[in-house]
Amino acid sequence: MMRRLHSLRRLSGNALLLAVCAGLPAAYAAEQNGKGSNNGAKAASAQNGAKAPSAQKNAAPAPQGEQFVDGIAAVVDKDVITLRELRDASQRIAGELKSRGIQVPDDQTLQHQVLQRLIMERVQRHEADRMGIRVEEAQVDQAIQTIAGRNKISVDQLRQELEKSGTTWDAYRKSLRDEIRTDRLRQRAVDSTIVISDAEVDAFLKDQRRNPAFGAEPAPQPQPQARPEPAPEQAAAPAGPMLYALAQILVRVPEGSSPEQLAALRKKAEGLLAQAKRGDDFASLAAAASDGPEALQGGVMGVRPLDGWPDLFVKAVGGLQKGQVSSLIQSGNGFHIIKVMDRGSAQPAPSRTARAPAPAPAPQPAARPQQAQQGPVEVVQTRARHILIKTSTVMSDDLARQRLEQVRQRLVSGGAKFEDMARQYSQDATAPQGGELGWLNPGETVPPFEAAMNALQPGEISQPVQSPFGWHLIQVEERRQHDASDDVARMKARQVLFERRAQPAFEDWLDQLRAQAYVDNRLEKQQKIQQNNR
Repeated sequence: MMRRLHSLRRLSGNALLLAVCAGLPAAYAAEQNGKGSNNGAKAASAQNGAKAPSAQKNAAPAPQGEQFVDGIAAVVDKDVITLRELRDASQRIAGELKSRGIQVPDDQTLQHQVLQRLIMERVQRHEADRMGIRVEEAQVDQAIQTIAGRNKISVDQLRQELEKSGTTWDAYRKSLRDEIRTDRLRQRAVDSTIVISDAEVDAFLKDQRRNPAFGAEPAPQPQPQARPEPAPEQAAAPAGPMLYALAQILVRVPEGSSPEQLAALRKKAEGLLAQAKRGDDFASLAAAASDGPEALQGGVMGVRPLDGWPDLFVKAVGGLQKGQVSSLIQSGNGFHIIKVMDRGSAQPAPSRTARAPAPAPAPQPAARPQQAQQGPVEVVQTRARHILIKTSTVMSDDLARQRLEQVRQRLVSGGAKFEDMARQYSQDATAPQGGELGWLNPGETVPPFEAAMNALQPGEISQPVQSPFGWHLIQVEERRQHDASDDVARMKARQVLFERRAQPAFEDWLDQLRAQAYVDNRLEKQQKIQQNNR
């Protein structure tokens, strides 16, 4: 169903932030000075605690018995990660860790962690290329304009702030491009597979009625983001829900691990838990030992209302106070240690953020409903159809747009009906229904789609419109004023339930992607040979 176009307004936990905001300072301070260059990717684990030797050592000739190509740290499919690239990334990340007061791991450990990140970035990039996902310079420019606008500064001022923090403009643009690509990859590969049933929504709303404080929504903000996870500038007003800023250390358990391997990894996790419980710096432990995607951000995963975190985390931290560490949590991925970096419901002061958002929110045909109001919530609903053509290695953006332009010419000339063209050409699940989307509430589809739809009068057909899912033609059939009180409550429930599943599902998908890729980790291989020769 095209209703999975829904922008569930999630923000990446690896956001790029520039300044410390008030309200939840400890949590945000760790997140705000980080640079989320891993874009939600799960770094492949160092399950056995092996530490890669330094780049300088690996440039030396290899021991006899196996020949190593000088200058290569790893090969990912047909792509090469060079020792120079690894060294530069390690130096950059070491500087970021120092600037945030996080102890930098020893060279071998740091290079191991950084190389795992680079490998996952390559794996994701290759999959995005295979799916035809491209991020153009104009899209990066648009993201930068949006970021600057949200922070009420010019692009030049944003650049100055970044350079003051030690981040080059080119590196910043690359990070934005990577994050946009990962977001589109996640939406294409994972979001559409998550189905929230009406029964689950009913059960959630029933629980919410029993405990209103748990499911309370934050007061509306004047500039809603493209996904529901609160950013610092979106944190709840005093009457809103309790926000939890969490960090984790993950000891990954590979699929198919033997009982002996499982026991060894549990012992490693228990050792890390003991260190965290006795007061060792959590961020430094995460940077050195975590297998999680946010390891090199000190383990910081972001800030959300409690019910927005995965169920396992909710159960583990619901009773914890700021600064406390959970017991060991076992999941399908491995062993988790969660720390409550901060919790609270106070409205933080405005901060300057620098993240890679989806395009700016679309203008609405009617004002969005105000939350937490009594009585009916009136909105303008739109009933629409669409035709979706997805991009791939054989269907480029240009080809998809050209095909839709040809279809549109047939439609506006009266040579065909929209529903017939949708059945013939659309690659969405709504194709058998002639592209019918039903009645849509404001905010229910991704911003580019909604902006184009809102600009149409009933009966009009849009020009080709690009979204994270591909290219669309949209036809508005009619609009109506509607009491959406129940719809809004159910949509928010779906968002929360979706959020609980989306990131774990994406991480599982990335694990599978990583397992299917050809990866030749030269550093790890050389270390094993050196150990065997001792």
